[in-house]
Amino acid sequence: MPASSNFQEAIREAQSSALVGPNVVNKALPYVGGGMVLTSIGVIGGLSMMATPLFMPLFWVAVIGNLVLFFVAQNVAMKGNNATALPLLSIYSLITGFTLSGLVAFAGAVAGIGAVGTAALATGITFVIASIVGRRMSDSVGQALSGVVGLGLIGLILAMVVQFIGGIFAPSMFHGTSFELMIAGFGTVLFVGAAFVDFYTMPRSYRDDQYLAGALSMYLTYINLFIFILRLIIVLNGGGRRD
Repeated sequence: MPASSNFQEAIREAQSSALVGPNVVNKALPYVGGGMVLTSIGVIGGLSMMATPLFMPLFWVAVIGNLVLFFVAQNVAMKGNNATALPLLSIYSLITGFTLSGLVAFAGAVAGIGAVGTAALATGITFVIASIVGRRMSDSVGQALSGVVGLGLIGLILAMVVQFIGGIFAPSMFHGTSFELMIAGFGTVLFVGAAFVDFYTMPRSYRDDQYLAGALSMYLTYINLFIFILRLIIVLNGGGRRD
């Protein structure tokens, strides 16, 4: 999961209360919003192609390409080369949306299209609250929450690896409702916490000219939050069962 390395790096760099980029959050926010819009367009594009034989080949190309593009775009953005990073991040956002189209379609089939709107609304509400509270966190609270989120991300990755491997040998157990509910619930809570952490760590981790790197970090937080909320809605509506 690319988000994990991004968060851990940000947490490691937020060692002191000194602000290295006091304006980086405000500079990054428009690009986070733009990334979300592009992701929505990518989802719509994926949904429109889902019934065609091209979808699955393009899906796997998109998954692999998106992973490579993430590291390239992050490296360029961290250097402050924003003119090059911006088109890379735009393409990354579009492709991310395409790879999410299957999950969105499944959520619509299991829980209705309203489930997607609910997940998007919950993500937006979290953003508003985090933007207010996260900016005002004290160093002691911010650093403690950063540590908890970092450890939680490691635990989440391990749980997902266990689910993947265990699902090969005992699918009824590891792909059943209970295990999926645990992962979806834990992931939702974890990325809600990460949303608050972002507003604390970004000014302490990124210079003002690294606003696109900060935007990528925040974008990943809210994309993952949306994904886990949607997974939670799916499993609560019976979509986690493997009969």
